[in-house]
Amino acid sequence: MPTYAYVIKDSEGNRQEDHVKAGSYEAAVDLLRKRGAAQIVSVREIKGGLALDEMSVGEQVGLAIYRWRTRVPLKTLVFFTRQLSTMFSAGLTIERSFANLLSEERNYKFKKVLVQCASDLKKGYAMSEALAKHPGVFSNLFVALVHAGEVSGNLHTILEQLSDYLESVSDTRRKVISAMSYPIFSVIFLSVVITFLMVVVVPMFADVYAKFGARLPFATRVLMGISNTVVHQAPLVILFVFAALTGLWILTKTKRGGMAWDTMKLRFPIFGGLLMSALMDKFARTFGILIGSGVPVLESLSHSIRVVENRVIGNALRDAQSMIKDGYAISVAMKKTGVFPPIMVQLIQTGEETGEINKLLDKVAEFYSKQVDATIGRLTSLIEPLLIILIGSVIGIILIAIYLPVFMLGRAIQSGS
Repeated sequence: MPTYAYVIKDSEGNRQEDHVKAGSYEAAVDLLRKRGAAQIVSVREIKGGLALDEMSVGEQVGLAIYRWRTRVPLKTLVFFTRQLSTMFSAGLTIERSFANLLSEERNYKFKKVLVQCASDLKKGYAMSEALAKHPGVFSNLFVALVHAGEVSGNLHTILEQLSDYLESVSDTRRKVISAMSYPIFSVIFLSVVITFLMVVVVPMFADVYAKFGARLPFATRVLMGISNTVVHQAPLVILFVFAALTGLWILTKTKRGGMAWDTMKLRFPIFGGLLMSALMDKFARTFGILIGSGVPVLESLSHSIRVVENRVIGNALRDAQSMIKDGYAISVAMKKTGVFPPIMVQLIQTGEETGEINKLLDKVAEFYSKQVDATIGRLTSLIEPLLIILIGSVIGIILIAIYLPVFMLGRAIQSGS
C-alpha cells in the first residue's frame, strides 16, 4: 500500500506533518478529513522504495542481485542527469529529451533502461514513476528529487543540483578507489605468494622431511597440515569459504544481523570514523537538497533514511522524526538521539535560526567531504608501510616454519635414528 506524506492544519491553525498509508490519493485525503483536518495543505505519495528495515531478507537479497545485474557506471548517470537538465532548461519536452539522449547512448544496459522509461512516459507515467521501476540504476534519492521537481515545477534546477551531487559522489568514489588500489594489489600479491608456497614449496619440503621419519616442530606440522588441506581439499575449501561468506552476507540483511554489522562498521578503528564522515556527508547533501526543493521535513527525513542505508543512522533519524512530530526543533531532535556529531547539530541549529537550513546543510556536507579526503590521505600514507610489514611478516613466518626442521636437523636425524 502506498505511503503519502501530508501537511495539514488543525482547527486552531497549527501546522502538522506526518505520513499515512492509503490505497490511493483520494483515499488518503478522505482519511485525513475523517481525522479532523481543517485544511489539507498538501498530500503526496512518497516515491523511492523502502528503507532497509521495511524490507524482508529475501527482498533485500533480490534487490542487491538486481542492482548488481543492472548497474551502470556512475559517470554515465552523471552525464545523463546533466544533459537532461540542460534540455529541460532549453524548453524541450520530457519525451523529446529522452529521445535525444536515447539516440546518443552507447551503454547497452542504460540504453535498455531508457527505452523502457521512454515507453512508460508515452503511456502517461510521470517521470519519477518511470524511473522508480529501475532501482538498480536510479537510487531512492534520484527518484525522490525528480518527484519533488515535478511537484514544484523546477525540475531542471533540481536535476542540476542532483548532477552536482552525483559528481561529488563520483569524485569521492574515485579517491577511495585510488587510495585502495595499492592495498588491493598488495593483498592479491600476498595471496598469490602464499598459494604458491602452500601448493608447491611446502609439499616439496614435506616429502624431504618424511624421509627422516622425525617428529617435526609444531609450527611446521601446522603449516604442512594447512598445505595438505589446500592441495587435496581445494574444492571443499573454496566451497566452504564461499558458503561462509554468503551466509554472513545474508545474515547482514536480517534486522539484528544488519544492526550488529552496521554498528561494528562505525566502531571499527580509523575506518569507522571515515565511514561516519562519509555518511554525514551523504545525509547532509540529501537532506539539504530535499529541504531546498520544498519537500516537507518529515518526508525529507524519510528519503534520507532510504538514501543513507545504515541502520544505526536510520534508527536515529526515525527517533528524530518522532520527536519532530511532537514539536521538537530538528537540531534538538538530532541532538537527543546522541548519534549525530555536535558540529552538524550546531550548524543545523544556526540554519533553523536564520531560515537557511539548506545552505547550512551544504556547509555541513562540505565539511565532512573534506574530512573524508583528509582521512583517505592519512590512510594512504599509513596503509603502505603497514602492508609492507604484513607481507614481510606472513612470508617470513611461513619460511621460518618451513626451515625450522633444517635448523634442528641434527636433533631430527638423531631422533629418527
